[in-house]
Amino acid sequence: MLTFEQKLKIVESFPELTRHNVSMNRVNFHYEESADDKKNVVYHLHPNGNGFVYAEYLSDYETDHKGMINIRDFSEAELRTVIQRSLESLTPEEFEEECWMNSEKHSLLLVNEGDLWNVYAGQNLDGTFRSYNEARAFLEEEGFTRA
Repeated sequence: MLTFEQKLKIVESFPELTRHNVSMNRVNFHYEESADDKKNVVYHLHPNGNGFVYAEYLSDYETDHKGMINIRDFSEAELRTVIQRSLESLTPEEFEEECWMNSEKHSLLLVNEGDLWNVYAGQNLDGTFRSYNEARAFLEEEGFTRA
């Protein structure tokens, strides 16, 4: 198991993250440029080696109700990978619109309009979301995939 200092050094190697000291000598790291409301990427990193990384949008990790995974027993490579993937999942997408289709060949259009992400069925507005990841989660739950 990596020590607190080793984990801290790994996390601090990501320039996108901002350190925030919290109670009981724990440390959080925020991603201020997040496309989502979620800013905490590393949560409650503790001197005993415990801590969490936000992985709600990463399908190959089992998360708790807050979308976090415990990193207590992660190796250096595992920790670097999950942090990098977490950042990628929260990074704003650079596009204006995407087409999504379901198995019945119905299509929806996801459009970035200012600070909002709107889903259209033809000319009709089907949903409005505050982040790309919220819109993506909605579309996936409804059985749509990117075309």
